[in-house]
Amino acid sequence: MDPVIVVGAGPVGLVLALCLARHEVRVVLLDETPGEGPAPDEERPARTAVLSPDTAALLERLGCATEKGARWTGWRTMRRRTVVTRLSFAAPGAAAAAGGAEGAEEAGPSPLHLPQHVLTRELRAALALEDKVRVVRAGRLETIRQDACGVTAQLRGDNGPTWRGSYLVGCDGARSTVRKLLGARFPGRTAVERYAVAALRAELPWPGEAVLHRSPARGGEVTARPLPDGVWRLDWPLPPGGELVTPDALLARVRDSLAGWCGDVPPYELLDTGVHTVHHRLTRRMRTGRAFLAGDAAHLLGALGTQGLDEGLRDAQNLSWKLALAWHHGASETLLDSYQTERRGAVGARLRAADRALPAVRGAGGWNSVRRALLPGALRGHDELLTDGHVGRGQLGTPPSYVRTPLAPAAPPAGSVAVATPLGALAENVRVTAPDGSRVPLRERLGGDLLVVLTAPGSGVWERRHWADAGLMPQLAAAVSALPVRAELLVTDEYPGAPAHTVLVVRPDGHLVAALAGVRPAELYACADAVRGGAAGEGHEGEGRAGSDAARTGGGTEAAVSEAPATSSERAGGAHAPEEAPSEATANR
Repeated sequence: MDPVIVVGAGPVGLVLALCLARHEVRVVLLDETPGEGPAPDEERPARTAVLSPDTAALLERLGCATEKGARWTGWRTMRRRTVVTRLSFAAPGAAAAAGGAEGAEEAGPSPLHLPQHVLTRELRAALALEDKVRVVRAGRLETIRQDACGVTAQLRGDNGPTWRGSYLVGCDGARSTVRKLLGARFPGRTAVERYAVAALRAELPWPGEAVLHRSPARGGEVTARPLPDGVWRLDWPLPPGGELVTPDALLARVRDSLAGWCGDVPPYELLDTGVHTVHHRLTRRMRTGRAFLAGDAAHLLGALGTQGLDEGLRDAQNLSWKLALAWHHGASETLLDSYQTERRGAVGARLRAADRALPAVRGAGGWNSVRRALLPGALRGHDELLTDGHVGRGQLGTPPSYVRTPLAPAAPPAGSVAVATPLGALAENVRVTAPDGSRVPLRERLGGDLLVVLTAPGSGVWERRHWADAGLMPQLAAAVSALPVRAELLVTDEYPGAPAHTVLVVRPDGHLVAALAGVRPAELYACADAVRGGAAGEGHEGEGRAGSDAARTGGGTEAAVSEAPATSSERAGGAHAPEEAPSEATANR
């Protein structure tokens, strides 16, 4: 089987290559950086990433070191001198902050905040240990040709090399060459928000806590988020209009904010500055035949605290296990199409929520507009809405739920039971007993096979040898061994809302497929078959048959999030497309 070609060696491309390698899939990674010397990782302390607990756990499973990132102890939202929201975060692996800070709401695990050049460097270090990934430096793509058996990628230059792959994934950023070669339109809006950004080393009054300060006594709204070694990233929203931010104006913002917090300007070391522009765009097609788009090549977002890199890493996690099934065993069109259905739907929902809130939060209209347009009847203000985006809660920040996925049984199984997790949402990170007897968080077992989890009260107290061959276990183990895909059987002492002997079916990316009452082999088989999209060769005649000679489609600037997913007749992509309006590469916030 030919390798999977991944185009682009940013964080999303590196994570996708690592995920595929863990699935025993060979990968060719086309890296545009020069072919000689070490890969350049430009050190920009003001260019950082904030990752939700689920995407941070993905990095750790892949062997990417995260010790050089910051785990916040808390979050506070202030208006003038009043604290309106105070959250206390738990340590990694804990369910909630034990006790928490006085007067603070317990908010579960903390996000992970780290410089993007550190993240890229650590991912490259993890990739260097993988023997199934071949990195091709100076790999600038020229053309893509598809046929029924694979994809041919021609690189630029005189007699540029040609690479043959089973599938190709474009992770090559906002100006994606892959997207243009596929003719995938990239509509949306440019510069929905702009920020002045600074990274500095200073002692602020809230060590370890992130702060959103709205309407401060001096200066404008500002967000301060800690990094290791006493470094902070500060962001100030800029008024619309695109005026230049001069160095003197940015220094004035720094001094005003520090003086407002500390009473006077404390000693500080300015490390980096910049202007961060947020665009909102979503490609019409994330799949064209054997070619896929992921990360900034497929979507741009980031207004109101939402995190673009989070969604890119979720693209990689969602696509990797599906490509692995296709690579090893063949795949139905339903399975391959589900990537676009799930991920485009999730990102589109995030963009719609942000676009509805933006006019009220950043413009005139006030809270009444938000209540009518976004959260009818809710007693939440702009401050809490922004907090949700920054810390990963609510419509702006909660990890996606794949409610309308095609990878679910056509009807709920007869033995279904209700648990605290809605079907399609991420399963709770409960502690489970693995086949080797170790007790680990559920997320540590993701990224491999389908998971079947039995809820067995008391199993956490006894050694595995005492219950592995007792009760329901032999019957359940036999049912799991007969599934049409590989599956791992785990046991947990309890799961929120689940009665004893509930059997949970969890996808390799952590999303809940079903919760069944007891051992039901036929229904368990039906769930596993739905997860793989049916047998290879099944499914509708759609974009899996699209070739490189299909009709061309042009770019557009219409709102991306208002469009319906492309139909089968729209999915065939051409070899070339006109240049779209320039879309700046964005820093993840």
